[in-house]
Amino acid sequence: MPLAVAYKNAMLDSGPPDAASLHTASPGSSGTNEVTGGSPAYARKSLTWAAASGGSKALAATFPVFDVPASTTVTHVGLWKAGVYQGYVDVTDEVFAAQGTYTVTAGSIDLNATASA
Repeated sequence: MPLAVAYKNAMLDSGPPDAASLHTASPGSSGTNEVTGGSPAYARKSLTWAAASGGSKALAATFPVFDVPASTTVTHVGLWKAGVYQGYVDVTDEVFAAQGTYTVTAGSIDLNATASA
């Protein structure tokens, strides 16, 4: 039996990732390869989520904007909850020859994938 939508929504609303990070290669299972440096300096950014609906949850309209140092290629966005690494999203590589900014313009968590045992 699939999980009820109400249960999925409750799980999503109880504790989605609260911060995001940028990475220069796969963060793997521990959040490695995080961007560093720059002026203004790179830092993780807070995430704001809309309420869960239909078993999924999307970022709210306030999207994080990161400062990225020169000579950096962003390849992944990491997700964190209370400072603990939760996983990552592989994004289209973006090369920064000079200092710039990277904006996450969309994001969601969807519990509607088909599972099998």
